[in-house]
Amino acid sequence: MRFPWAGRIAGPALCLAAAILAQAGPGLAQQASLPAITIGTLENGTVAWELQTIRDQGFDRRNGFELRMLPLAGNPATQVAMQGGQVDAIVSDWIWVAVQRANGAPFTFWPYSTAVGGLVVPADSPVRTLADLEGQRIGIAGGPVDKSWLILRAFYRQQTGRDLADVTEQVFGAPPMIQHAAQTGEIAGAVNFWHFLALMQAAGMREVVSVADAAQGLGLDPGTPLLGYVLRDDWVADHPDLARGLARASRQAKDLLAADDAAWQALRPVMGATTDAEFMALRDGWRAGIPAEGPVDADAAQKLFAVLADLGGDDLTGGLTDLPEGLFWQGD
Repeated sequence: MRFPWAGRIAGPALCLAAAILAQAGPGLAQQASLPAITIGTLENGTVAWELQTIRDQGFDRRNGFELRMLPLAGNPATQVAMQGGQVDAIVSDWIWVAVQRANGAPFTFWPYSTAVGGLVVPADSPVRTLADLEGQRIGIAGGPVDKSWLILRAFYRQQTGRDLADVTEQVFGAPPMIQHAAQTGEIAGAVNFWHFLALMQAAGMREVVSVADAAQGLGLDPGTPLLGYVLRDDWVADHPDLARGLARASRQAKDLLAADDAAWQALRPVMGATTDAEFMALRDGWRAGIPAEGPVDADAAQKLFAVLADLGGDDLTGGLTDLPEGLFWQGD
């Protein structure tokens, strides 16, 4: 049914809406037409904590874009989405980016986190050093070329002249499996991703050595971030303001989450913490991984890469020996 008065009302209403948008200036009118940045994320990943903060606090809109998240099933899925152009950015490690770039993919890297794992044991374990694990089983998340495991191996070799892989038995598995095996005593120690280690320590497990301390012992810079936003060179060239806006929004979210405990309450439902101890361990672990502002130190990264390549070999590096030019975006 058509009401005869509908047109008489619709016309003035549309004019009023247009007037409101026009008077809003840089507010409502601009927000309605902001370009989008789509970032591929893990469904339960910690990257979503920063991205949700960016959206909740309006840091995306303040920096001239609308942030959209595309949840994906795992790291390989995010990498495939990046390679296929389904997303504008993902978070990955710069070793993967370096291999892709060396093979012709025009990817570049901007720091996201320095968070790394460590090796933990049960609280009542007699293990005090890596040497105490000789002859025992170690659980490792991430596989034989996991970066944390490689750094711990390099550190142990420096200290003892032996390879930790030769004097222990390794059990490789998904992070939850390694967590369960460690907590049930199936393995003597565990190397896991930082957020699983935070939960394990909140449950009473004890850290024997952190990867950051091992890296420092090797003469490496523990502040070198392994994880970062992956962008395309052509996207950055075509949308420099968006790229810089994303970098600014990321830093604003980090600064807020570093200083304001209240800002974490909005994230608690998605953090997977079942106790206050787990919540605080995850919060503090994430904060500890906030990198210094600015691009990666390429020389420090090359030094770290050489250590990882020595033990990880072609399975890790794809035969790459030197990091390619342009790997680290300079933010301009």
